[in-house]
Amino acid sequence: MKKEELRYLQRLAELYPTIGKASSEIINLQAILNLPKGTEHFLSDIHGEYEAFSHVLRNGSGAVRKKIDDVFGHTLSNSDKRSLATLIYYPREKIEYVKKSEEDIENWYKITLYRLIEVCKTTASKYTRSKVRKALPPEYAYVIEELITEKAEVLDKEAYYDSIVNTIIEIGRAEDFIIALAELIQRLVVDHLHILGDIFDRGPGPHFIMDRLMEYHSLDIQWGNHDIVWMGAATGQQACIATVIRNSIRYGNLDILEDGYGINMMPLAAFAMEAYSEDPCEAFEITESTVKYNSLEAQLSRKMHKAISIIQFKLEGQLILKHKEFHMEERLLLHRIDPEKGIITMPDGKQYPLVDHNFPTVNWQNPYELTVEERDVMDRLASAFCNCEKLQKHMRLLLDKGGLYKVYNGNLLFHGSIPLNDDGTFKEVQICGETYKGKALYDVLETYVRRAFFEVDEKEKSICRDMLWYIWEGPNSPLYGKDKMTTFERYFIADKSTHQEVKNAYYRLWENEEVVDRILTEFGLDPEEGHIINGHVPVHQIEGENPIKCGGKVIVIDGGFSKAYQKVTGIAGYTLIYNSYGLMLTAHEPFTSAEDAVMKEQDIVSNRVAVRYTSRRCLVGDTDNGKALKERIRELRQLLDAYRRGTIKEKK
Repeated sequence: MKKEELRYLQRLAELYPTIGKASSEIINLQAILNLPKGTEHFLSDIHGEYEAFSHVLRNGSGAVRKKIDDVFGHTLSNSDKRSLATLIYYPREKIEYVKKSEEDIENWYKITLYRLIEVCKTTASKYTRSKVRKALPPEYAYVIEELITEKAEVLDKEAYYDSIVNTIIEIGRAEDFIIALAELIQRLVVDHLHILGDIFDRGPGPHFIMDRLMEYHSLDIQWGNHDIVWMGAATGQQACIATVIRNSIRYGNLDILEDGYGINMMPLAAFAMEAYSEDPCEAFEITESTVKYNSLEAQLSRKMHKAISIIQFKLEGQLILKHKEFHMEERLLLHRIDPEKGIITMPDGKQYPLVDHNFPTVNWQNPYELTVEERDVMDRLASAFCNCEKLQKHMRLLLDKGGLYKVYNGNLLFHGSIPLNDDGTFKEVQICGETYKGKALYDVLETYVRRAFFEVDEKEKSICRDMLWYIWEGPNSPLYGKDKMTTFERYFIADKSTHQEVKNAYYRLWENEEVVDRILTEFGLDPEEGHIINGHVPVHQIEGENPIKCGGKVIVIDGGFSKAYQKVTGIAGYTLIYNSYGLMLTAHEPFTSAEDAVMKEQDIVSNRVAVRYTSRRCLVGDTDNGKALKERIRELRQLLDAYRRGTIKEKK
């Protein structure tokens, strides 16, 4: 036996000091390998829509209703099944609603408890007793375990369970137990959650989503470009900060910054009122806002919107001039403005009149320089972002659970795209003097993201922070995937031909099986079995676009979670379920409110499409976790052999 191998087995022996304990663990792990794989739940492009996100988490994209159908089949009416599903999604609210109309509430408690127990038994059956026990609410763990565990030794099982249920009702704990069972079903119906990027921007509740994710039992996150720009802002990168604020104002969501994260917008408001006091800022109206502004609030928002936009364009210009390797010189636009004529000459030589040509803070000799007042505003905002405890906690979750991509159980998960040339080969991208492509590009960019938070050398840290901005909107960034971001044009040029953003070749070639196979191979996956799952670009179902590409090898699950997209996609988002039977894509209807879900028993799952069914039920042994368990079993067998040969001594 090699010295290193012996040393490892000695460390393993500290965990399993006897033949009996090592043997017991082998038996336990071998049994786990033969359980059905847990259900994976995929969501993408949530964009701050907390209520819809919360509902989809509660119903498991239809997984809860599927369990109810499995348990009760035709023994319950569709109406009763719908009512039971609603109770599981919103137990507290549903109980309060039922109590107003139910004449015999004790009988309802009893029926409901029995139904929930049956659903809970089925939901828990694919897990070990130990895993279920860890998911139980501590205060009711013992009783719930008794209720959902078969008691072979009890002769009169019906009387045994009846006595427990009757006592629960008798002592006034029925509602608490119903809530506990409902939440346990929610917890067990999904084993692992994948978030494929863009938690932030557009919708009003990304901070609530992040709070919810901080409590979630098992998840990973693939960063989207909107997440990256918030991460950049949290490091103090000022172009990212300006972008985050501009997006928040544009969609009427300053409450996220002020109330959600406690970041004071007064310095920007005071500056905007003074600098743009005589400017109506009509080109900077708030879009898609659910907030009702009075005339003074609307006026202030427009001024703040313009003020931070001009600051953003200046800061971005500074970055482009500083980093020649970004190759983004065509996005330097302020110096192309003729302020006297009110026109701009674009890089292609074409001239366009400006919708708004009032630039009181721009020094035309040095148009990308901040004024003293603008610099003061940004320094104060940078300090607020860097010192916001809640924001930093949320960013730490993104770092701890996240990455630019994930290979998980035979699937490649990422938010945006793989930069490709027109012929389908991997595009070489220059990053700080070196060129990268394919997986290596993703890997090096992820190191820059992490170094932006943890690098000690301030000069290097500054470069990494700037790289976060590049990942947000760079033409060769895998998270953005377009030739340019035409923010300036959308504000200042009426001609919509200037608003065009050309997508990377990936989005034209994802139906090409040879290209897709090359990508899967690049990331170490079997092209015959693997899938690419990504979001970022909304699927326009209303126009007949199919989210399933390349015969099922590519699945796009951005279908418009954000209300801002729903009028062009025709739906309210896709989600994906991967359980022991295969992959199932679900298209969702727009979510109205939790109140409608409770009172009208409205669910938002609409049609489901089977992407792939397995010929046999997938087991834990077939998963990545199963491979790790098999490796541990092999090591434990080596330890057993070492005990029996006397190479390692038991510690009894």
